[in-house]
Amino acid sequence: MNPGNAAAHAPEYVRGIAPYVGGKPIEELAREMNLDPATIVKLASNENPRGPSPRVREAIAEAARELNRYPDGNGYALKAALAARLARGPDGIVLGNGSNDVLELVTQAFLRPGDHAVWSQHAFIVYPLATRARGAIGTEVPAKDHGHDLDAMLAAITPRTRVVFVANPNNPTGTWLPSAAVESFVAAVPRDVLVVLDEAYDDFLEPGDQSGAVDWVGRYPHLIVSRTFSKAHGLAGLRVGFGVMDAAVADLLNRVRQPFNVNSLAQAAAIAALEDSGYVEESRRMNREGMRVLETGFARHGLRFLPSHGNFVLVRVGDAQRVYQSLLAQGVIVRPVANYGLPEWLRVTVGLPQENERFLAALAQALGTGAGVAAGAHR
Repeated sequence: MNPGNAAAHAPEYVRGIAPYVGGKPIEELAREMNLDPATIVKLASNENPRGPSPRVREAIAEAARELNRYPDGNGYALKAALAARLARGPDGIVLGNGSNDVLELVTQAFLRPGDHAVWSQHAFIVYPLATRARGAIGTEVPAKDHGHDLDAMLAAITPRTRVVFVANPNNPTGTWLPSAAVESFVAAVPRDVLVVLDEAYDDFLEPGDQSGAVDWVGRYPHLIVSRTFSKAHGLAGLRVGFGVMDAAVADLLNRVRQPFNVNSLAQAAAIAALEDSGYVEESRRMNREGMRVLETGFARHGLRFLPSHGNFVLVRVGDAQRVYQSLLAQGVIVRPVANYGLPEWLRVTVGLPQENERFLAALAQALGTGAGVAAGAHR
C-alpha cells in the first residue's frame, strides 16, 4: 500500500511560505549557551520591559478564578470599554489574539487566490505572510528614506487590489508619517480597496503626534485601524489586540474569527489596562529617556541609526550577524533584520535603564571583535 505524501498536496503558495521567526526566547539562549536565564537581557521583540501595571496584575489574578469557564466569545465587556474610550460603536470593533490576528482576519475575509495586496518595503513581515497564505499576490513598494512612500503605494494599486497595509509607526524601521499625510492617502484610495492602518506603536508617540485615525472610520468605511495591548500596555504574553472599522466590515471579520480567540485573562487585563492611562504615560517617558541613552551610545561608536517613533531603534553595525552572535554569547538578545532587506542592521528594543547599559557595554565588546562599523551617526 502506498502511504502517499499528504504534505505534497498542500497548496504550492502555502509550501512556499517561509515561517515567521520571532525574537529568540530567553530560555532558548540559556539552553544553547548554558547561561543563567536571570542574567540574560532580551531586547529583541519590542516588549514593554516594565511588564503590566499592578492594576492589570490584580485583574488577571481575579479572572484566574474562573479559568474553568470559556471566555466571552463576543468580548462584550472589553468591546464596551474600548467603545467608551474611542467614542465608537462596539459593532465596529473586532477583537484579536493580538493585532496580528486582526491582520490575518482581514486577509482571510477579503483575499482569494489571485487577488492583490500592497505593502511597503521594510514593513512588518506578517503582511506578505498573511497575503500569501491566501494564495493572493502582493506588491512590495520600494521604501522612501526607509519608510512608506505613500504616493508610490497609491500608484501600485490595481483593479485586483483588495487590501493595502500601512504601518505607522513602522516596524522595524521606526519611521512615522504625520496624520495629515496618512488621511490624504486613505481618502485617495478607491473605496473598494481596504486600507489596513497598523498602529501597534501609536502609544509611544508624543500625545500631539498620536493618530486620530479611529475618528476617520466614519468618513472612510474602507479603513481598518488595528492596535494592540502587547506593546505599551505590557501584555505581549496574553495576546490581545483589536481593530476599529465600519460595522459591515467588522461583521465579515467576525464570520471568520475563531469563536474564543481572546482568552479570559487577556480580556480582563485589557480592560484594566485601559483604565490605567498613567502607566502608559510613564512607559512612554521611560521609553523616551532610554531611546536617548541608546542613541548617544550609537553616536559614540560612530554608528548610523534611524530616528525612531516606536520603542526600538534600528542601528547599522556592518557585519550584523557577527555582532548579533557576539551579543548572544554575552547574554544579550537583539533582533537581526536581514529578512527585512536590512542585512547590516540590528533592531534593538528600548529596555530598562540597566538593560540599556548592559547592551551598550556588550555592543562595545562586540564591535571590538572586528565587526564592520558604518560611519556617520544619523539623527
